[in-house]
Amino acid sequence: MPSSNSNQKAPLKLRRVGIDTYHENVAYLHRNCALYRAEGFQALSKIEINAEGKRIFAVLNVVDDETIVCEDELGLTEQAFTQLGLAEGSLTFVAHTEPPASMDAVRRKIDGSRLTLKDFRNITRDITENRYSKMEMAAFLVASVQSGMDREEILYLTRAMIESGEQIHWDDTLVADKHCIGGIPGNRTTMLIVPIVAAHGLLMPKTSSRAITSPAGTADTMSVLAEVNLSPTQMHQVVSQTHACLAWGGRAHLAPADDILISVERPLGIDSEGQMIASILSKKIAAGATHLLLDIPVGPTAKVRHMNQALRLRKLFEYIGDRLGIHLEVVISDGSQPVGRGIGPALEARDVMQVLENHPDAPSDLRQKSLRLAGRILEFDPDVRGGQGYGIARDILEDGRALKKMQDIIQAQGKVSEVMKGAPLTKEIYADHSGIVTSINNLQLARIARLAGAPLDKQSGVDLLKKLGEPVEKGDPLYRIHAEFPADFSFAKSKAAEESGYRIGKADEVTQSYMEV
Repeated sequence: MPSSNSNQKAPLKLRRVGIDTYHENVAYLHRNCALYRAEGFQALSKIEINAEGKRIFAVLNVVDDETIVCEDELGLTEQAFTQLGLAEGSLTFVAHTEPPASMDAVRRKIDGSRLTLKDFRNITRDITENRYSKMEMAAFLVASVQSGMDREEILYLTRAMIESGEQIHWDDTLVADKHCIGGIPGNRTTMLIVPIVAAHGLLMPKTSSRAITSPAGTADTMSVLAEVNLSPTQMHQVVSQTHACLAWGGRAHLAPADDILISVERPLGIDSEGQMIASILSKKIAAGATHLLLDIPVGPTAKVRHMNQALRLRKLFEYIGDRLGIHLEVVISDGSQPVGRGIGPALEARDVMQVLENHPDAPSDLRQKSLRLAGRILEFDPDVRGGQGYGIARDILEDGRALKKMQDIIQAQGKVSEVMKGAPLTKEIYADHSGIVTSINNLQLARIARLAGAPLDKQSGVDLLKKLGEPVEKGDPLYRIHAEFPADFSFAKSKAAEESGYRIGKADEVTQSYMEV
């Protein structure tokens, strides 16, 4: 509802300011605006905007340029304008807003107190309503890391995040999903698992993220082949035709508090176990999953670097999943090197299609890992006995049913032009001496691929030519950089010259590969 005093002030005409502020509502007032001068607004303060019975909150910026806003106008950036949902020129009222009441809970968390479900509900509600500044969200995130969250608090945060947005419901008792916690370039198993599982007859509507700090997310790679920006209605239509989809989750408004927190968490480099668990499970449950397979890769340059950390995460995931009523199984897999050859959307899409087409050049590690994970999901089916899943998944892949299902999904979502060649600017990085590939740095290869332009330039990235344990001679190419633009090409080459990401040594120095658990 509008604030009690908002209608007593002179209205301002709404103006759309074409700036993407990424999960933050930003408003603009001219410095000579009568309301700005009379009310004592300050730059970067929070304001309340009311119009035609609608209300949003935004961070105020003050401008001196009438090409942005005039003295009688209120400017809103893209997200805020869309959220308010009114036409340009509509009359709006602006008022001061009180600090979010839930900041009291954040301050208690800073002091080391344990928060309740009500506290987390209030915090996520205020974050979703854009009542928090990024500084206030950063305080909540840092407090959660420094003070820690016990398993009940993680459960409460997950519940609150689920409740912060829409929830999708499917007319089926078994709705499968799969998630990898990340950190492994080229790990596009999802795009192989979904058509295999759907071809078997199980429902697998997959919502995936776009990359924020990695060279490609599943949605980025799928967008090389098909439209991924699907509304919930469109998702239902695709799933009704094919038993599956591979869509971007951002448009479905699932657990939006999580998306906003991630926009602050990633630049700060914060990696809280509690936040990660709540983020993953809230998205999956809001998307309607009843059965989830979680992949935790372990390796020296993966997100999870030690087995004891992976085992602790597995226990926490299983506890939270059980309390929220989702059947959850965890696979701890080898994360010692990238999966497949391509790193970057088009190169990864090429690998996926080669596996689906049973191409002789298809990367065997991507194929095998996908079959193992798909087999585990097929065993969610009560008609499939334990241990039979892998064989069923292999048959579905080898006889072409998985390829046909992927083609059906692509057509249902909207096929795009299949351009899966690398970008035109290329540079091979060579071994400086002979030996065995003893280690591959996931983080460094991901950085090089991003500097080359991935994921925004879909053809850019890195193509691996040698994998762990393979012999090389001095001068052999280790990988190839692909870039679309000269500046990106230069950045990627410079990073590779500083540190290639490969270590060449003796056979007994090869990085330990973790057995799948």
